[in-house]
Amino acid sequence: MGNIEKLFISRGSILNSLIKALRPHQWLKNLLIFIPLLASHQFVNGSLIFHALLAFILFSLTASSGYLFNDLLDLESDRYHPRKRFRPLASGDLPIHVGIVSAPLLFLVAFATSFLLMPKAFSIALVIYSVLTIAYSQFLKRMMVVDTIVLAGLYTVRVVAGSYACGLVPTFWILAFSMFLFLSLALVKRYAELLDSRSKGETEQTKGRGYFPGDLEIIANLGSSSGYLSVLVLALYIQDFRTVKMYHTPELIWLACPILLFWISRVWMIAYRGEMHDDPVLFAIKDKASLVSGMLFASVFMLAIMI
Repeated sequence: MGNIEKLFISRGSILNSLIKALRPHQWLKNLLIFIPLLASHQFVNGSLIFHALLAFILFSLTASSGYLFNDLLDLESDRYHPRKRFRPLASGDLPIHVGIVSAPLLFLVAFATSFLLMPKAFSIALVIYSVLTIAYSQFLKRMMVVDTIVLAGLYTVRVVAGSYACGLVPTFWILAFSMFLFLSLALVKRYAELLDSRSKGETEQTKGRGYFPGDLEIIANLGSSSGYLSVLVLALYIQDFRTVKMYHTPELIWLACPILLFWISRVWMIAYRGEMHDDPVLFAIKDKASLVSGMLFASVFMLAIMI
């Protein structure tokens, strides 16, 4: 094999490792950016769709920048972790200097593009998201309760940024709904981790977290309550006078409430059984029952608009 062929293979291997380190599967979370566009019934507006797509790309680049920063800062500890040691930087598949260059470069490209092409409020949201992500990775994730509130905030920032990207104003209803729903999902994630620790017979504080396995019950209570509060917010939204003006048959939205109740209850039941092995948002995107629930949920709102 010639030197040129070896060079191409080497560069191809590094590129594949870099793509893996960017964690593109996590970009699915950024689909939350499109929620304000759908909620405002602007889903046929070409200009707004373009801005939402651009916002999705910029948030994905920013998220990948944060993942690289986190992997660089946690390099030594990741090398001794049973799963994280296989990450490209920790395993050595991706040279450290490539990560050092790529992490700030991705953020600078995202921010510069945002500054030039997007509303100022969106750029601010992008920076807040980046700062919160790094702060969470480095110390906030070790602070009891604060960690789940920040996680819920990171999901909500995506929704808020989606509003700003399209020149929309985040409504009280979408903020309240997002806050309670995403707090519930953040607590699901923490519950799944603690349940795994308890199943291994551990009783001490979970490494790198502010919780003990004995906190499972209170976390389940807080999480399920928060999820059901999001259903209450949805029910109250139906009665708002602006909602009545937006839909031909707002009463149909009541059908969305049992769908959401089913999904939240199911997610918590799966977590209780020890079968929640992924981030709840990523789980929902890959889970068939969740996808069907999502389609039914969206169909209810479409019917309320058209009928």
